[in-house]
Amino acid sequence: MTAIQRVLPGPRAQAMIARDAAVISPSYTRGYPLVMERGEGARVWDVDGNEFVDFTTGIAVTATGHAHPAVVQAIKDQADKFIHMSGTDFYYGPQIEMAERLASVAPFDDDAMVFFCNSGAEAIEAAAKLARYYTERGRFIAFLRGFHGRTMGALSFTASKYVQREDFFPLVPGITHVPYPNPYRPLLNEAGFADYGERIVDYIEKEIFQTIVPAKEVAGILVEPIQGEGGYVVPPDGFLPALRRLCDKYEILLIVDEVQSGMGRTGKWWGVNHWDVQPDIVCSAKGIASGMPLGAIIARKRIMKTWAPGAHASTFGGNPLSCAAGIATFDLLKNGLIGNAAAMGEYMRARLGEIQERHPSIGQVRGKGLMLGAEFVKNRETREYAHELRNAVVDCAFDENLLILGCGTSTIRLIPPLNVDAATIDEALLRFERAIARAEEDYL
Repeated sequence: MTAIQRVLPGPRAQAMIARDAAVISPSYTRGYPLVMERGEGARVWDVDGNEFVDFTTGIAVTATGHAHPAVVQAIKDQADKFIHMSGTDFYYGPQIEMAERLASVAPFDDDAMVFFCNSGAEAIEAAAKLARYYTERGRFIAFLRGFHGRTMGALSFTASKYVQREDFFPLVPGITHVPYPNPYRPLLNEAGFADYGERIVDYIEKEIFQTIVPAKEVAGILVEPIQGEGGYVVPPDGFLPALRRLCDKYEILLIVDEVQSGMGRTGKWWGVNHWDVQPDIVCSAKGIASGMPLGAIIARKRIMKTWAPGAHASTFGGNPLSCAAGIATFDLLKNGLIGNAAAMGEYMRARLGEIQERHPSIGQVRGKGLMLGAEFVKNRETREYAHELRNAVVDCAFDENLLILGCGTSTIRLIPPLNVDAATIDEALLRFERAIARAEEDYL
């Protein structure tokens, strides 16, 4: 549909942005001047009536699309009963039911237990505390370009962009960062190699463990199965299995950050399912409740059951409204949306491949399911980042009434709701290609 008001942002949006600037923290990273009025499925409307195709889903949060009727009804029904009764001190059905659902799809063979919080960052904090508590060890291994949140503990694991850490030193000690194996840009060999992931794991064992971090002091290794903010990087197939073997060898907990890659986003319940790797603790949030604030860690029962009452808690974690939304979301995912994510992911990746053939500025299309990224380069041979071009594509897409987001240095992530259809993908990618063509005129 053609935009009603072609000047973006329109007058109402401009007025609200001015009001926002007066009272809202400037630390927020607004990509472009969208002021949302309402949403439905994969579409949103701004306050001036402009319609956009939304391929951001609130940074992979609105898994079932905007205002899915089943999710909305679940929230309304629960609100009619009661809105809050802290699960830290009392019991209520929605929290128990949501925990049962998450435990049923835990990516390991052991029985599972669940701790609820409100966000991905809180899930990381909880996982780190549990790992320290269970192992009685104090150190961790994390990965460069990884993003795990901005609270002080989660930020200590984050190594995506220095601006996120700048002026916040000192952070939590005892976290050592090593390279994440990006097959497209290997740090150890410009030509690349198939066993890059195993080499990184070997580097941890032969260098890190032998020089600065005794393995016996490491509580856990925290890893994104697919890096999100770092650039939608899919590791080589041998990486996660090798990491699991390393953890087993030294009795270290393998903690996976599935905040962005989990809950069906990749066409499977969890990103690690693509490699048949069984972690010890799973961190989840974002798409878990279709937009309501909910986070969780899912751990092997033998690990979580060691926590004493009061060892960790959350007043609002697993609140009744969010759990009601989470139950509705889970059931939608289980009853077809994960399969749709896998099928539509294959379709969209093929279409992106066609666009790549016509535009040499796209160096690589990568991802799984509906977690797809297109990396922009100045030259495919040298793989030199095209950061400015990537940013221009995002801006031009907004002018084409398409909402997309960047990640990494020069990647655009394409993350529609998991119930997206082929027609909507076609429409979005038509706008995407027009945006690429416009940006290339200025930057290539």
